[in-house]
Amino acid sequence: MGSSRWTPIAGWAAATATSIVLASAAILPVLRASEPQDSALAQLPAAATSFPAPLPSVTTPETKPGASPTSHRPRTSAATLKPTTKPATKATAPPTTTEDGWTVTTADDGLRTYVRSFQCAGGQAVIKVTSDSVVSLITATPADGFAVEKVQNTKDNLAVYFNETNHSFIIHVTWFTDKPFAEVSEVGK
Repeated sequence: MGSSRWTPIAGWAAATATSIVLASAAILPVLRASEPQDSALAQLPAAATSFPAPLPSVTTPETKPGASPTSHRPRTSAATLKPTTKPATKATAPPTTTEDGWTVTTADDGLRTYVRSFQCAGGQAVIKVTSDSVVSLITATPADGFAVEKVQNTKDNLAVYFNETNHSFIIHVTWFTDKPFAEVSEVGK
């Protein structure tokens, strides 16, 4: 009788956990790119994505001394309006490499972005670190019976705790000697 009361809650928790894992897996390719790119915009012709062509310059005829200025409106035709558009270039994602388990991309400005997924018995976390010393939690999904807690006192130091009674898994990531340093530990039993 007591276990049937928990069945709907356990089903909901399992469905929620499954949807989080599927969503995390689906978003990983997006997270691996250092800059957001809109592929729909990249496929449009250049004329559709550029600003409108500038108006042609207008010169007014000089008036003779003593003559009154007249209202003069220059005539323009389609031939005089030349759109200035940039040729379309296809945006390419920066190349990715792997360093010590981290997926690394380097932007045009030299900023390196490191992304890594951590899995332990307490749950799963995806963490991003940039070469300007910023550590960020992307996702954290606790395993059944665990709760997740994020602790970040400075921008370059992050700890993700997966806690259950008297037992924790800790994923600690920091920027150290020009690269990310990660450590996964278990406390209690």
